[in-house]
Amino acid sequence: MTVSSCNADFFVYNKELCCFLLAVQQNCIKNNSTQIASLSLEIDWVDPLVVLNQLAEPNKINFYWENRGKKEALAAVDAVAKLEIAGKDRFAKSEEFIQEIVQNITCFSKTNQVFSGTQFLCSFSFFDQNTQAGYPFSAATIFLPRWQVTVKNECCVLVLNTIINAEVDIQKILQIFWRKIEIIDSLRYNPSNLDCSFLPKFSKKSVANPQKFKNSVLSALEKIQSHHLSKIVLADALDVRSNAHFNLIQSLNNLRQLHPNCYIFSIGNGKRQNFIGASPERLISIQQQQLITDALAGSAPRGKTPAEDAANASRLLNSEKERHEHSLVIDFITQRLSQLGLLPQVLAPRLRQLSNIQHLWTPISAVVPSNVHPLKIVAQLHPTPAVAGASREVACSEIRRYESFERGLYAAPLGWVDLEGNCEFIVGIRSALIDGDRARLYAGAGIVAGSDPDKELAEVQLKLQALLKALV
Repeated sequence: MTVSSCNADFFVYNKELCCFLLAVQQNCIKNNSTQIASLSLEIDWVDPLVVLNQLAEPNKINFYWENRGKKEALAAVDAVAKLEIAGKDRFAKSEEFIQEIVQNITCFSKTNQVFSGTQFLCSFSFFDQNTQAGYPFSAATIFLPRWQVTVKNECCVLVLNTIINAEVDIQKILQIFWRKIEIIDSLRYNPSNLDCSFLPKFSKKSVANPQKFKNSVLSALEKIQSHHLSKIVLADALDVRSNAHFNLIQSLNNLRQLHPNCYIFSIGNGKRQNFIGASPERLISIQQQQLITDALAGSAPRGKTPAEDAANASRLLNSEKERHEHSLVIDFITQRLSQLGLLPQVLAPRLRQLSNIQHLWTPISAVVPSNVHPLKIVAQLHPTPAVAGASREVACSEIRRYESFERGLYAAPLGWVDLEGNCEFIVGIRSALIDGDRARLYAGAGIVAGSDPDKELAEVQLKLQALLKALV
């Protein structure tokens, strides 16, 4: 039963909701406690990106996520509970925070759709500490949103998470909820125009100039030759200045049009800064204790003609250098999952073909024991050799030495965890940090024995240009 302003369904819900909220409040009074009520109602379909455009406020944290292939999208605004933390124990502390809040949540829901309930939204930085002053995101941010709209297979659900204690006015909560439904419902009839006719003018500057990047590759190859490491991922950043403020909503709309096979994401810190991107790389997905993770490494450009495209794909599949880079990631993932007591199964390798680039891709599956929280697996896997190198510790130390900018959220895990332990995390590559009329774009390339500095630079520039096309 869908709730809309055109029918009386909400008044049926209203009575049930009122009884539910009063019962939660009575429990709070009895135990002298505070609880979080999570209310989920099906509503008529609306584009979550339009919802983000309407409901996001400059001083409120927000989160956007879309996977067109899975027909999933999510927009979340504001937080009723939030943790910001740094340090080597950030994943463990984040897990403790989620488990503590979960014990305090009581749910009202008339939908059993996956991806549509109460979710914690998470972002982590590449390193456990940011070393450059002023970077706008914490090394770990976990929050339970106040408002959330999710779409899964055309089913649209509105979630309100709200604090309940002895003092709150239950009737006022219901009025706010009803008013929000009316606002969102009206968006179906007055959708924002997400197409942009304004073409901004950019000035661009590479953080590490091309020659410096190639010199870093040459230096890394010497380290590989001397067996200090077998792979390192070196990133470059492109600073862009626009003659107008970047338009977050239109940039995200461009990303989902240009990269329909990628995860489109945005994290807003409530200080007018957003980290956005179109990532092809899933770190983990868990549904009903079934885990899937991706080994995604080794790449080649798409061809301009079908014949050229097929030739590029064939060279990629048969390249000893690319297959070696790919095998490092497979070996790392299977070893790290095994250390948690999981039994990883390596599926058949294949190509992941995107609009401008193609990758070697091997899915890996496993069954997750009920006592292993998703963040334990995230902590075990991050960073994989696909975004750091091998060995991981040596590669990360060298990355700090070679790169003059803060990676921050670039190439790091972001995603969601629900109350049942279902989750999905991606790796924040092909991404940009937007701040008013300034943006910093990030892209990287894996360096292994046989890498060519000119080709690695070309790969990074290809990725940066694809991202630049989306910014408005």
